[in-house]
Amino acid sequence: MEFENLLVEISDGVAIVTINRPKALNALNAETLEELLRAFTNLETDQQVKAIILTGAGYRAFVAGGDISYMQNLQPVAAREFARLGQKVFRVIETLEKPVIAAVNGFALGGGCELAMACDFRLAAENAKFGQPEVNLGVTPGFGGSQRLPRLVGKGRAKELLFTGDLIDALEAWRIGLVNRVVPQESLLLTARETARKIAVRGPLAVRLCKDAVNNGLEMESDKGCAYEAELFALCFSTEDRAEGMTAFIEKRPANFLGR
Repeated sequence: MEFENLLVEISDGVAIVTINRPKALNALNAETLEELLRAFTNLETDQQVKAIILTGAGYRAFVAGGDISYMQNLQPVAAREFARLGQKVFRVIETLEKPVIAAVNGFALGGGCELAMACDFRLAAENAKFGQPEVNLGVTPGFGGSQRLPRLVGKGRAKELLFTGDLIDALEAWRIGLVNRVVPQESLLLTARETARKIAVRGPLAVRLCKDAVNNGLEMESDKGCAYEAELFALCFSTEDRAEGMTAFIEKRPANFLGR
């Protein structure tokens, strides 16, 4: 895959997508969003890819936000189109059949925080900073931040971050549940790769259905969510992976999952 603003590397069942605009602190413009959409659409159908890591080039920023120089002169109709493009791309990432891990190095602000939140979970370097500082620019979040942030950290904490525009460090992000782990900067990608490889050798259909169960079940009442889970559990029993996984367990050997 050829891109102007992304780097894509695939190894051992894991794809690493790097937003590569370091001079702009990896800020998101329309072209970068379109490339992210193309990259993730292609990776979803790539049979060798079992898990995906999303990160930013360099040590200063995961994604510093939307590209202000791009947004500065947008008129309302164009601004709506830009917001809808970002929301479309992030929803593709959020609902992708394969797990996506955000490896957050440096600033994850505005659109960068929104992009990280669209991933399944987040690992943060010690130097990471998170925030939704859009109110400092006289605007609201546009790529889903007002919706995903309260679902992750609760309504009160989300409103405080959204209303003040304050930034928080990696440890505070971990404390409030925005990130899963905080690791030294030099260990970030290694930790992300280890986690992704661990997922990659699990039953891929089961991982996919787990993601489906969480994403869709959270939008349901508890009883309906449990009923939905039971249907997905039953569906697993129609797969070769389920037979292989249980046989391997009985035979005390590693399972060889084929995704069927």
